[in-house]
Amino acid sequence: MSMSKEIARAKLCLDGKEYELPVLEGTEGERALDIRRLRATTGMVSYDPGVVNTGVCESNITFVDGEKGILRFRGYDIEDLTEHCSFLEVAYLLVHGFLPTPSEYNAFSKLMNLHSMLHEDMRNFFSLYPDHAHPMAILSAMVVSLSTFYPELELDSTEAIDITVARLLSKLRTIAAFSYKKNMGQPIVYPRSDLRYCENFLNMMFHTPVNGYSPDPVITHALNQLLILHADHEQNCSTSVVRTVGSSRANLYASISAGICALWGPLHGGANQRVIEMLESVIKQGLSAATLIERAKDKADPFKLFGFGHRVYKTYDPRAKVAKKICKQVISHMTRTDPLLEIAQELEERAMADAYFQERNLYPNVDFYTGLSYRAMGIPINMFTVMFAIGRLPGWIAQWLEQRDNAENRIVRPRQVYVGPSRRTVAETLNVSTYSHPGKN
Repeated sequence: MSMSKEIARAKLCLDGKEYELPVLEGTEGERALDIRRLRATTGMVSYDPGVVNTGVCESNITFVDGEKGILRFRGYDIEDLTEHCSFLEVAYLLVHGFLPTPSEYNAFSKLMNLHSMLHEDMRNFFSLYPDHAHPMAILSAMVVSLSTFYPELELDSTEAIDITVARLLSKLRTIAAFSYKKNMGQPIVYPRSDLRYCENFLNMMFHTPVNGYSPDPVITHALNQLLILHADHEQNCSTSVVRTVGSSRANLYASISAGICALWGPLHGGANQRVIEMLESVIKQGLSAATLIERAKDKADPFKLFGFGHRVYKTYDPRAKVAKKICKQVISHMTRTDPLLEIAQELEERAMADAYFQERNLYPNVDFYTGLSYRAMGIPINMFTVMFAIGRLPGWIAQWLEQRDNAENRIVRPRQVYVGPSRRTVAETLNVSTYSHPGKN
């Protein structure tokens, strides 16, 4: 059932005919032309590379206003959630639509502990991956493998949804930590029932037989906040992939695995890794922030200033404001300075004062500071996108459930504008004496 309302009709004049298109409006005033019957009535399709002007669904999960710098989950501002909630509370909010009561939260936490272990046979998979295997490759493969060890429940009750959500959230964290241990050549650390979600993850990452690791409350709180920042972000690339795969009625594990692969791309979840690599190269080459700004403005220079600009936000990314604050707190708490943070802050100051960046709305995005925080926590650079995936998981699950339960759900099947050769025949082609196969020229 449609949640938007029709507020007007737009007219499309085409080949001497007029067609009416309904104008829909969402709860925050967003308007959209309803073109669901465009091809049926006009014989035409819309052309929108990147699907940047097309609303592919109605959703009541996340609201983004890029012009005003607003991000809300289920009506709550991202700043409000990061200040007052834990990551598991936000995960519950995204999946169920409301924040949990203390009793609901305790029950959900117990499920997290109950389902935090991996089937022991899955440990064999880790031993078979090469030492240089990227954690994102392991993460994607292990998630889709979960379906063979933990057949999906029929999600027809709140209890079943909670079990499935807890299973994925908890086991993804365990898989991520195990993949890190594999990469480091260290023994695997099992989850503990006496630790909360982020404490457990940090302990599985950094505890060793010769290191009596104890999760730091300040770092644990910062990690909760960072995961919340990534929990959902409307119809981004990976979320769209999750919904697309889910539209075929593929199970939740397969859909999430596909989303992880999409997130892996350097233009999506891999961007925070590229920010760190850029800042490290600055130090290595002895470059200045002023030089980087000038190079970024030079069209003839292939250099790209990572961490600035966003497809949606035309002002300061609200997540970046929170991420910057978290970054300063973490590094200050670690009682050390980070030359990369100093460069990052100078880059931001110079960019914000430069007309080139102002005119193009090139503000720091969330990737600009999150990598610096993870780096200060001791999380290696090849794990940055894994951290993004852990944070984004509740949003993916919520989006998958919303689409599955939507009565208007149809398998995603985009159209195209064909620009290949017109009709031709093999006989006509082969009878031309001058014919030469493109592959044999």
